[in-house]
Amino acid sequence: MDIPYTKITLDNGLDVIVHEDSQVPMVAVNLWYHVGSKNERPGRTGFAHLFEHLMFEGSAHHDHGYFEPLQRAGGQLNGSTNTDRTNYWEVVPTGALDLALWMESDRMGYLLPALTEAKFNNQRDVVLNERRQNYENRPYGLASVALAQSLFPSTHPYHWITIGQPDDLRAATLDDVRTFFATYYHPGNASLTLAGDVETSHALDLAARYFGEIPRGPVPPPVVVPDESMAPATLLLEDRVELPRLYLAWHTPAMFAPGDAALDLAADILSHGKTSRLYRHLVHERRVATDVSAFQHSRELSSLFQLAATAAAGVSLETLHDAMLDAVRLLASEGPTAEELSRVSTQVEAQFVYRLQTVGGFGGKGDQLNAYNVFRHTPGYFSDDLRRYTGVTADDVRREVDCWLAGQPALTLSVVPKGRADLAVAGSVPVEVS
Repeated sequence: MDIPYTKITLDNGLDVIVHEDSQVPMVAVNLWYHVGSKNERPGRTGFAHLFEHLMFEGSAHHDHGYFEPLQRAGGQLNGSTNTDRTNYWEVVPTGALDLALWMESDRMGYLLPALTEAKFNNQRDVVLNERRQNYENRPYGLASVALAQSLFPSTHPYHWITIGQPDDLRAATLDDVRTFFATYYHPGNASLTLAGDVETSHALDLAARYFGEIPRGPVPPPVVVPDESMAPATLLLEDRVELPRLYLAWHTPAMFAPGDAALDLAADILSHGKTSRLYRHLVHERRVATDVSAFQHSRELSSLFQLAATAAAGVSLETLHDAMLDAVRLLASEGPTAEELSRVSTQVEAQFVYRLQTVGGFGGKGDQLNAYNVFRHTPGYFSDDLRRYTGVTADDVRREVDCWLAGQPALTLSVVPKGRADLAVAGSVPVEVS
């Protein structure tokens, strides 16, 4: 399952990775900046996500919208931001590769001359509206905000969600965001992958031609992670929802750390598919929940494991709480069955294969090469990553679940309809989110 590639580093620090795949006359341009919301600080949050928007608003030599020229050339494009990185990608016909590289390099090297107060204010309003739509006005949308604020102290880089705090965004100035851009969005903090119908030496020449003149930029400051940890709590959030929902969350090992893969498989054993333990037990057999989910949210500094279940009409969150914890304790004491481990391992292997089916977009080969380069410092980590999962034994799953979940108190969050605090798990304390 290795993806063949060639990697060089330009004099300005930009990593350039090329993967040849001539099955179709398309090339994927994929650019990662090693910056996310974890690189912000209290009082100045939301900047990384804000730049995801601003980077599409034009640069010095193309001071117009970014989508139209590439779409007119037959390309697709998008970008995203999370706690640990920002990525942008284009998938274009081979003949439009120069256009894609020219535009991508122009916004890396020459965005600030075109960043006006009007653009800044406009996109800040767009982000604030996005936050209202996706969090404040969406049922259960503020649960992720409450979990982040309750799991991590106020000085921890994961205390705030990626979109940032509204007051911080409103207080930000154009100079603030200009400084943030100059610190993180430059070749020395970036990784470029070209995957598809392009010859390697030609691709490397193009990367040097378009990006080579851009200055390296400063070394980004280290991310400061406080030693203090938050004590688990039992919390209550009233929201505009019809049915109560219960969340359980634990701190878990960081992405790629020992235990991360085993807990990822444990999440699938608990809730992936209709044969999973929680779905079968809570939704199908007992009918006490309308849905269940479990995730190992793997991140660069530390991860969190989350269980969630929405109560069926007339069912108490106490019932869900006990049933969810019983499932965790049973997995910690007995481990998964051979059939369960085989099923989830096969699912993971299939997901790895699916990533090989496309050169571009989110999760395509270009994106995967960049992910491994940024987080593991080697684009060729694909097979090693797969072995993290295929090498997990039933006892590994049992041990990690026992250590990180069953052996530790969970953060418990009840989300209930407004005015129905009585539906929360006993002893819940109201939590304020912002």
